Amino acid sequence: MGKSAASEETPSARGLRCVVVAARYNEAIVGRMIEGACAAWTRFGGEAAGLRIERVPGAFELPLAARQLALRGGSDAVVALGCVIRGDTAHFDYVAGECARGLMQVMLESGVPVCFGVLTTDTVAQAEERADPARLDKGGEAIATAIAMTRLLRRI
Repeated sequence: MGKSAASEETPSARGLRCVVVAARYNEAIVGRMIEGACAAWTRFGGEAAGLRIERVPGAFELPLAARQLALRGGSDAVVALGCVIRGDTAHFDYVAGECARGLMQVMLESGVPVCFGVLTTDTVAQAEERADPARLDKGGEAIATAIAMTRLLRRI
């Protein structure tokens, strides 16, 4: 069986436009995810002018900004980056769950890939490991997903 475009090992961002919408809350962690996303964009051949970064206060606000960015056009994909760390109250469950639900709704309604790069961890150490571009690089992973989904949708 031959290799299909769907099984590309290295996605190509060449000619694509992507917007990253990132939460300011947990800035030290989300900032590392933005670094990873930008590095991945370049590594996958994306041009600097093809990647836009927008900021929102927290993860709960990501779906609204993602919706506006997806519906206004000008971007092939939206990448949502944020970090919600479990605490002593149910706040974590509401914010993380509604953020995920909202981003999925935006993707389905707009037809634009909206990639979920929101960390939902129990500890700061887990978040730091996942955000670090030299370790688990979830920001870079979200960009790779955005590129892959954009290419898939164009192909089908």
